[in-house]
Amino acid sequence: MFLLLIAGSFASAEQSEAGDFISSQFSKSGICSNCHGNSFGEWDGSMHSNSDEDFFYQAMLQEYGAAAEAEGLPEGFCSRCHTPIGLVSGEIPPLDGSGLSEVAKEGVQCDFCHSVAESEGIGNAPYVLDPGDVKWGRRTDAQSPSHEVEAHEFYTQSEYCGMCHNIYHPANNLTLAATYTEWKESPYAAEGVQCQDCHMTPGIIEFEANPGKAASSGPERENVYTHYFVGGNAFVTDVLGEGRHEKRAIEYLQHAAALDVKAPEAAEPGEVVDIEVEIINSGAGHKIPSGVTEEREIWLELTATDADGKELYHSGALDEAGGIDPEATVYHTVFADSEGQPTLKAWEAESILYDNRISPKALVLENHSFVMPEGAANPISIKTVLHYRSAPQEHIDELFGGGTYTVPVIDMATYPETGASSQGIPEIGATGMLAIVFLAVAYRKFKG
Repeated sequence: MFLLLIAGSFASAEQSEAGDFISSQFSKSGICSNCHGNSFGEWDGSMHSNSDEDFFYQAMLQEYGAAAEAEGLPEGFCSRCHTPIGLVSGEIPPLDGSGLSEVAKEGVQCDFCHSVAESEGIGNAPYVLDPGDVKWGRRTDAQSPSHEVEAHEFYTQSEYCGMCHNIYHPANNLTLAATYTEWKESPYAAEGVQCQDCHMTPGIIEFEANPGKAASSGPERENVYTHYFVGGNAFVTDVLGEGRHEKRAIEYLQHAAALDVKAPEAAEPGEVVDIEVEIINSGAGHKIPSGVTEEREIWLELTATDADGKELYHSGALDEAGGIDPEATVYHTVFADSEGQPTLKAWEAESILYDNRISPKALVLENHSFVMPEGAANPISIKTVLHYRSAPQEHIDELFGGGTYTVPVIDMATYPETGASSQGIPEIGATGMLAIVFLAVAYRKFKG
């Protein structure tokens, strides 16, 4: 049987709900590894495999649980995506995980994903499950000695990912995350590029075939989807000791953006030096940052120094507590609660104060300026770094106590480029570098 799902016109089955199944109807992922060792090895340690074990998520979940009880919100709202087997098996609530079976603790695991038979649409996990002997996938010619196989084109489409990667407030329907919609409205969607083409292949910013076998007993294939499901989380993966996945997250972040810098050709002491920085979303098929963007932060750090290392201008530095320079622009989403105050608790959100994130293939401009001082040593250097952080350090300290976790700051892009910056981002023009040279020449003239 081959079923075709078209985006926006899914079959009319009802989404799976709590109590529809029992957890013993689902197989643990270790069983799948007997034939699908490569896919299991890629998934193991990923954020999908740790979706319920994620300590940051768990801390926020417990806060949500207290609020849900007080405000009448659905207690299992977050669990629909983070421990779906636990949700449909009625093992959630309680939210402390005390009722979860071992298979439910595996989070977004093999048998759950391949038991999705249909979907009711996009957002808030409207999956329709059919656990049992039939495993669903993308291939019409697949055969297995262990189970039946049904093909579904849905597995090659972004709508599959969109089930969980759009989130709407359960009470007021406010958009809390919209990675799918950001892709849908992007040039990539118009070009036919799907989520799987970047997040389930060896390529980082474009599709790259992965030849091999999907199963040990299967035929050689021109392409087998990888199952790392890489995103930008180098924080939780680092703390959990998942180095492979941390490394891949950093690689993705360093291929997502590019910088270009323009500065005047010359300047005299006492003159205002204007610097224009372009921040380009050059590699992500969605906005940067994406996902739970009330937490995630991107910001630009710009430093101007003279030849003696004297700092002439600095924007975007972190203070001793890990706070971002309040004068710097932080690219993220800010939610407001019922009183119009900013909140990091998505369940309190009733409106969006602002959302200044960068759309796919779009750019934003930042303008910086400083007064050229007397006596600066040649040459003058201008350096810009685009930083990413999974969460504000202050929030992590509030949740876990100061000094427990340090949220890593990832350099997404630098200008001038260094060996630590990404490979394969669009080539940056020479204007900014020429500006640095001209500034140096100008100072030689003024000091001579």
